[in-house]
Amino acid sequence: MAKLLSRLRRRGPADTPETPETDDVVAEDGAEATTEPVEAQTAVAAPAKPRFHVPLKFGAWLGRPMTSFHLIISVSALLVTLGLTMVLSASGVHSYDEDGSPWAIFGRQVLWTVVGLIGFWIALRVPVSFLRNTAFAAFAVTIVMLVLVLIPGIGHESNGSRGWFVVAGLSMQPSELTKIAFAIWGAHLLATRRLERASLREMLIPLIPAAVVALVLIVAQPDLGQTVSLGIILLALLWYAGLPLKVFVSSLVAAVGAAAVLAVSEGYRSDRVRSWLDPGADAQGSGYQARQAKFALANGGVFGDGLGQGTAKWNYLPNAHNDFIFAIIGEELGYVGAFGLLALFGLFAYTGMRISKRSADPFLKLLTAAAAMWVIGQVFINVGYVIGLLPVTGIQLPLISAGGTSTATTLFMIGLMANAARHEPEAVAALRAGREDRVNRVLRLPLPEPYVPSRVEALRDRLRTPGDKPAKPTKPTKSVKPARAARPAAKTAKPARKPARTSQPTRERAAVPAKTRTAERPTRRAGHHGDAPRNSVAHPNEGSSRARRSRTLEGQRYG
Repeated sequence: MAKLLSRLRRRGPADTPETPETDDVVAEDGAEATTEPVEAQTAVAAPAKPRFHVPLKFGAWLGRPMTSFHLIISVSALLVTLGLTMVLSASGVHSYDEDGSPWAIFGRQVLWTVVGLIGFWIALRVPVSFLRNTAFAAFAVTIVMLVLVLIPGIGHESNGSRGWFVVAGLSMQPSELTKIAFAIWGAHLLATRRLERASLREMLIPLIPAAVVALVLIVAQPDLGQTVSLGIILLALLWYAGLPLKVFVSSLVAAVGAAAVLAVSEGYRSDRVRSWLDPGADAQGSGYQARQAKFALANGGVFGDGLGQGTAKWNYLPNAHNDFIFAIIGEELGYVGAFGLLALFGLFAYTGMRISKRSADPFLKLLTAAAAMWVIGQVFINVGYVIGLLPVTGIQLPLISAGGTSTATTLFMIGLMANAARHEPEAVAALRAGREDRVNRVLRLPLPEPYVPSRVEALRDRLRTPGDKPAKPTKPTKSVKPARAARPAAKTAKPARKPARTSQPTRERAAVPAKTRTAERPTRRAGHHGDAPRNSVAHPNEGSSRARRSRTLEGQRYG
């Protein structure tokens, strides 16, 4: 029978007609022999190449160490370029009427942009320790400047607000510098007190009174837009510092209440609120500017009238190059251009939150998050009152509107955010390991210093680590009774002790860790003193395992 099966198996492929190549031939001993098609064998031997080869995925690019740094620089460069272009387009008519040249406002904006780029480069190079050490002194200097600007003869009054220093034809707002200094000092204060586990009173007492002093001085100018901007920074610091929700909600309610009181305290502010609530009440007076902004947006349509072809800037829309430049963007670039600008600011917000999340330094976390919320808050308010969702407040569109001090200070804050991006742990490791980065080489930036936790933070992390301090073991329970009960059975099974020991596989001993084997050695020696027998017939493992466990715990306690 075996010979017949072997002959049939040898003659099978030649005699059986049209047998499928993938059938299995089962041998007598249960082994299977499979026949694979030739195409499958060639496919396994030489896999086919994909038609479309993607060199780098988007997710992998986001995971690179310097992605945050490149993102913040790219988005800022696009916003600055678009801002200068729209200022040139929107300010030509007004500049020609005021100064006789269509390039005057644009030239001043370019000059302040250059100043801001220098501040951007300085902020990239400044050490983090220097920022923290000089934070309070810088904030105190800006408070003195806010006091000086209120003195007649020193401060310059414009549009009913005394809030500018004018030097050689260039105007500068000290309130813009106050916002930067307050953001840096507030982030330093909250980060330091948070690490020291300070009480809620100790965290709020220096911060809230200082903010109130700055807000009162800005309101005295009066400047509602700068007041709202400083309030946004304060709320962002309180939120991202992780303070209780009741503190944030109470601060938010107080800020909204104060803004409402300020809105109705002055005549022109209350007129703006009334025109916002009823746009048709005074269409040629207080509601004229907001009405013309809506007309400009409506004229733009989807694709706009073309760059430089708008009509609202021909003295139909007041402050077209400043507060209402978003209406000119909507008219000349259309819905597509306005949406693209908002998408750029959305990417800016994502980059700021990404840097804040990936930073190891609590100070840089708070500073980056507060700066990002400051910029995005101003964008929300400016676009909100241009399209009619909010009353007109006079807050400029960051990096887009024509405003010298605002552009320079915003670029300086973005430089601090880019500096924080270079201090991410992955970026620090890559740069200090010698990885080449073209942007750092062109800007000649120094190597970032790694974040070193303070002594308080290091001690707290050490106490939180579970493996540093062994837990105190519980007192083992006595296992004498089961061991004594198994003693007569052990005497009767005395001849079977040797085969039981020799039949134990060696792989079980290899699977036991070295620490457990060393802990078992004193247990074997102590087995002769009646604690537990080495082996038992009735209970082969019970007495020995309990004795070993008790001896191991005693070794941990006294060893």
